[in-house]
Amino acid sequence: MKAFAFLFALLLPALASAGAYEDMEEALIRRDASAVINLINRGVDVNTVDRVGNTLLTQAIRQDIPDLFDYLMQHRARLNIRNRNGETALSIAAYTGKLNYVKRLVDAGADVNFFGWPPLSYAAFNGHVDVAEYLIKHGADVNAKTENGSTALFFAARYGHAKVVDLLLKNEADPTITNENGETAVDWALKSRNTEIESVLRAAGGRSGKSMVIDLSK
Repeated sequence: MKAFAFLFALLLPALASAGAYEDMEEALIRRDASAVINLINRGVDVNTVDRVGNTLLTQAIRQDIPDLFDYLMQHRARLNIRNRNGETALSIAAYTGKLNYVKRLVDAGADVNFFGWPPLSYAAFNGHVDVAEYLIKHGADVNAKTENGSTALFFAARYGHAKVVDLLLKNEADPTITNENGETAVDWALKSRNTEIESVLRAAGGRSGKSMVIDLSK
């Protein structure tokens, strides 16, 4: 009996932590900022992450809970923690197009450039021209590459975001860059039949990275 009591005493903090984690998940699903803040005040780490590595700050942005976002920023939540996909809070803010969060994070010192998928590529992917413009003005590298060598221009071209393409080219994005597959932004525009964007890219000096194979039998 004494051994059981001792073991239970050792497990009690872990059990309490697990319960708090479940309570935190439920509060976030409900978008209940006050419940999350109460759990933090009771001892939950302000930099707690979920099962895939998303911080509370990232989840506040994803769920769009401004009161929780403000609280976490005021309590110095770490800005540049990356989840299993390599995403930071700024990545998610850029992807969702929430310029207010982007501004707050950048002003507080969030990394604008890092290896992987930089925030500018996330903004370009979804066509958030205002976010892309803000990131560029605050030091985002327009020619930064993802792991496979693709740039923000590739994503804007692939998904038909003409205004983002124009913005990137205006800020000296290089339309001749090739990724690890030998493709350029022109090739990605062609994949989605975005012929107008293809023309804009070619006018800026872009070209297809794929060699043309001529069938002499025809």
